[in-house]
Amino acid sequence: MTLKAVKGFKDILPEEAKRRQRLESVARKVFESCGLEEIRTPILEKTEVFARGIGEHTDIVEKEMYTFEDRNGQLLTLRPEATAGILRAVLEHKLYNQSPLLKLYTMGPMFRHERPQKGRLRQFHQFNVEYIGSSSPLADAEVIFLAYEIVSAFADEDDLLLEVNSLGCPECRPLHRKDLLLFLNNNKDDLCEDCQRRAELNPLRVFDCKNEDCQSVLKFAPVIKHYICPECASHMGKVLDALEAFGIPFVQNAYLVRGLDYYKRTTFELKARGLGAQSTVAAGGRYDGLSTLLDGPDLPGVGMAVGVERLLLLMQEEARPRQTDLFIAALGSEARTEALYWLGYLRRNGLKVEYSLEDKSLKAQMKQADRAGARYCLIVGEREMDEEEAILRNMETKEQETLELDDLPEVLLEKTKS
Repeated sequence: MTLKAVKGFKDILPEEAKRRQRLESVARKVFESCGLEEIRTPILEKTEVFARGIGEHTDIVEKEMYTFEDRNGQLLTLRPEATAGILRAVLEHKLYNQSPLLKLYTMGPMFRHERPQKGRLRQFHQFNVEYIGSSSPLADAEVIFLAYEIVSAFADEDDLLLEVNSLGCPECRPLHRKDLLLFLNNNKDDLCEDCQRRAELNPLRVFDCKNEDCQSVLKFAPVIKHYICPECASHMGKVLDALEAFGIPFVQNAYLVRGLDYYKRTTFELKARGLGAQSTVAAGGRYDGLSTLLDGPDLPGVGMAVGVERLLLLMQEEARPRQTDLFIAALGSEARTEALYWLGYLRRNGLKVEYSLEDKSLKAQMKQADRAGARYCLIVGEREMDEEEAILRNMETKEQETLELDDLPEVLLEKTKS
């Protein structure tokens, strides 16, 4: 029986790897333009990091995490998201003492035991941004700006929908929670089992339900926008003003919530209408208070994640493999040995150069040059070595010219870069 990858996990083959490299290149350029620094945290954390940070009664912690006990009896979890682990690193290494505002990004795999489907795998990849140390609404707007810049680089802006909401704060949420619980209890029999469970443990999460019957009930439920305090209203207003100044279109969605307990005030989702049910490409929000849940000082924060697999679905053109600049077709031991020097020189100077690892015929090597998409092919054999010359062939025009071996690498560099 042929061994296969685990369900929900996939091999990233060379062609897709090229497309991912293109995404990563664009993302890094956007991040660095705003002064972010890269951080890389382990994919394995103590389970407590996520249970305390994300919330024990979220779907992620209750049903989706890959958790196991190691040989020492320690519960460990493959990271289901990046924020809690990054904040753990910030607190452990006291990075907040280095700067009042940390602007960090990371790229890498996350793990959730969900039903695999288009754009959603059990091992998936994200670009993550965290601004730690600022309570300014401008930080919220800049994080949203970063998400929009990356996604709009690969999608028609007319197909994008940015939804924004405020989830309030510990001052204004209790009254909303009280009224929401009353509503949910009065309509309990019309809700699905998940919503009935959420109503007892984490009532705000009912707005995440995709069940159509539940949605028809919840459209009459009290929403947080009618309860937010003046400070939260002012914060949200400044975020929206900044988005308008950035030229980013948005809509306010009073029913938008996030599936993690740590979110406060600003929350957002960036959707691509053409992706169907799994339309959210980027999402995030403010998480003031998360630091104290992890036993750190009171550090405000805001962040976002872009889903790489969903971004790949949006790419409007294939990332073409870089064309080979030169293929060296060397025949005979002397020519093949000399070719290694040319190969090393040209590669160190930025050219993509290929060479047959096997001692093949000229015809076979020319076919290899074609498969590599070489712009030029350098042909050199025993006769050329005796006459101290080589033949350079333009693979597109089929024109050939003879080059002297003296200063050949420098001449090749000049010709193939032009």
